Amino acid sequence: MLQVANIIAEKERFTRGLEKRHISNATELLEGVIALDEERKKTQHQLDSNLSEANGLSKQIGGLMKSGKREEAEEVKAKSAELKAISKDLGEQLNSIQNKLQEALYNIPNIPHDSVPEGKSDEDNEEISRSGDIPALHENAKPHWDLIKDYDIIDFDLGIKITGAGFPVYKGKGARLQRALVNFFLDEASKIGYSEVQPPIVVNEASGYGTGQLPDKEGQMYHIASENMYLIPTAEVPITNLYRNEILDEKQLPVKHVGFTPCFRREAGSWGAHVRGLNRLHQFDKVEIVQVRKPEESYQALQEMCDHVEGILKKLELPYRVLRLCSGDLGFTSVLTFDFEVYSAAQEKWLEVSSVSNFETFQANRLKLRYKDENKKSVLLHTLNGSALALPRIMAAILENNQTADGINIPEALVSYTGFDQIS
Repeated sequence: MLQVANIIAEKERFTRGLEKRHISNATELLEGVIALDEERKKTQHQLDSNLSEANGLSKQIGGLMKSGKREEAEEVKAKSAELKAISKDLGEQLNSIQNKLQEALYNIPNIPHDSVPEGKSDEDNEEISRSGDIPALHENAKPHWDLIKDYDIIDFDLGIKITGAGFPVYKGKGARLQRALVNFFLDEASKIGYSEVQPPIVVNEASGYGTGQLPDKEGQMYHIASENMYLIPTAEVPITNLYRNEILDEKQLPVKHVGFTPCFRREAGSWGAHVRGLNRLHQFDKVEIVQVRKPEESYQALQEMCDHVEGILKKLELPYRVLRLCSGDLGFTSVLTFDFEVYSAAQEKWLEVSSVSNFETFQANRLKLRYKDENKKSVLLHTLNGSALALPRIMAAILENNQTADGINIPEALVSYTGFDQIS
């Protein structure tokens, strides 16, 4: 959630930023917020004045009664009661205005970084770099949804039986490869100073609003109505919310966490031939990295996180490319995002496996996450997160790119984790 004071001070920049996101009513949206804030201030002032006057009159009543001025005291008492009744109405009006203002602010996305390219969809994303050789597969190569059946390592039909579409069952060497990837990703992050946490996979509404999944992604999240809880779409939500309503000491910075969780996304209306097999699931595993940094350090941290993801992909020997997301494809909460895609040789397409984002103060403002600087002033921190990595499409690419006539070879970096070097 943005701050009204910032919107007022930098209205032109905010307008340009929202227009860059192709929000046609940007000016109207911001002016509506400013008008609500003015109404809030006016109502607050009236309420404060009324309560002050009512309190002053209440103090007079005792003195008037002691002086025998009962009639005058009754008049003051009636006036005080009238002011309190008006104040009650004003308080209800103020509460309504504040709720409308908060809702309006919650629905304004973050302002894109100047380097974010103009664009309307993922087709306009900017390719920054690519690395690795695309493998030449043997003549009878298959996509992963056929390979998993041939080697009996992942079963979608069992998942449908137990739960429904998009909930696969990993079996045998498929389950061991999945576990190997998780441990490999966690170990790689730990080597460079990330502290591992294992957070809950169910969060309350405040946590959803804190990191910006609510109200923006409400339709994509699984909701437990009886408890008003949500299954997490990413570990970013619970890990970042560890610091909600916190004022950190400077020596606690930087915060660097890594966490493994299952993730849940409804992905309503997204099923079709282009998302077969592991390409899109309702439940999937992911290792997430999260940082909380001083504002002046956050873009250095963003680069470090991108370098980390690149390093993992190189160790897995997967061809990949890096994209800077355009304004039309940028997430609601993000200022700047880099996507990493691996090439799936049997499908002959790029698959997204990681997004690394800087949110600057957007989430910190919602979370009230600050630190005390050298002048003992509370300063909003910057938050960042990245997938390092999401497993399903990594698994798909490993299976497809490493298939041979004799079996599927395991990348060397994973052999010590799997205990085998081939699925056959």
